[in-house]
Amino acid sequence: MTYSRRPALTPNSFFLATAESASYPTVPLAATSPSPLASTTAAVTAAAQLAPRLLALASQTDVVGGFPTQEFTWLRAAGLLTAALPVELGGVGLGEASATLPLLQVLYHVGRGNLAVGRLFEGHVNALLLVQRFGTPGQVARYAADAHAGHLFGVWNTENPANGVRLELLADGYYRLHGAKTFASGAGHITRPVLTGALPGRHGWQMLVLPADHERPTLDRSFWQPLGMRATASFLASVERLEVSPACLLGRPNDYYQQPWFGGGAARFAAVQLGGAAAVLDETRRFLRRLGRTDDPYQRQRLGELLALHTTGQLWLQGAATHAALPVRPGTPLPPAQADALVTYANLMRSATEEICLQTLRLAERSVGARGLLQPESFERLHRDLTHYLRQPAPDAVLADAGRYALGSDKPSFELW
Repeated sequence: MTYSRRPALTPNSFFLATAESASYPTVPLAATSPSPLASTTAAVTAAAQLAPRLLALASQTDVVGGFPTQEFTWLRAAGLLTAALPVELGGVGLGEASATLPLLQVLYHVGRGNLAVGRLFEGHVNALLLVQRFGTPGQVARYAADAHAGHLFGVWNTENPANGVRLELLADGYYRLHGAKTFASGAGHITRPVLTGALPGRHGWQMLVLPADHERPTLDRSFWQPLGMRATASFLASVERLEVSPACLLGRPNDYYQQPWFGGGAARFAAVQLGGAAAVLDETRRFLRRLGRTDDPYQRQRLGELLALHTTGQLWLQGAATHAALPVRPGTPLPPAQADALVTYANLMRSATEEICLQTLRLAERSVGARGLLQPESFERLHRDLTHYLRQPAPDAVLADAGRYALGSDKPSFELW
């Protein structure tokens, strides 16, 4: 099936441009021999074992405009880049509703190792789940094969409304793209980003999978000058005049915003954030043990508070597995009341996670003091990354919506879910 008029790049044609605005060719990850995972439990174990290696390398990839290529080679070798695929397509079904807890635990462990890697990995998983939910059987099989071949996926949705992505229908049935996406995480390395774009005639927003190894966005790296999450390569990606075939269109117009899949996905990035908070806790413990401050009663008190926050986060992960499990297989939409309850729970988890992480940072700062905030201590990078990653859109609105849900129900609080 044809996805583009242009030939794909070969690994020999890969380069990293240094100009502030340049075209970034993209290729799949180098060939490796992924370890087959036997189950979702094995995926959790693999992620937990990988976390210390991710943490050890994090300082080397903490560069503006960098990308954790080695780390994603490890993820692929561990079988984690295809774990969210259905079993019949070579995954372990990590994206199934019944596997929500192991999926969140995998995301937690990857975030515990490196939040930048966790952010990119969560986007990869999100894209694969969107394909499975809204794609045709042929698309699901095609993109599963791409994932096995080493292609990285992601979701690019954020844009400046003045220059948002638009689709122009051409005479031969192809679509010409116009506009750009901002915060295009993994740009220059992700070869299968899922984009949203406005259809002609105000017919809604259409998802598409851009074959970026054929149709290469022009990237402006000057856009990405962040406080933290430096290695996510979240550039501005212009898709102006790129062309895609109808086979690249994913789902129907406005499927991307269909609830509960749009709002319910908050539980996944919250799991990554909780992993970052766990890394802050462990770094604080390591720092105090190294300095021999373990007998200080006030340090012990703060560590007790940190541990209580971490345990609360673990309970939210478990609760999300029960109350925010998203069905990934195509089928009948959830009843509105059920979808509303699921999205509300996911947003409550997101809001609670933000508070857990902020309190974790506050207590950890007081424990390690000014000395712990100096480079090359890991805490300095962890603080920047977690602070930046917590800035998700509309935090007040999602919490207010949870209040709306509670006020609109006659049920006692313990029966709201």
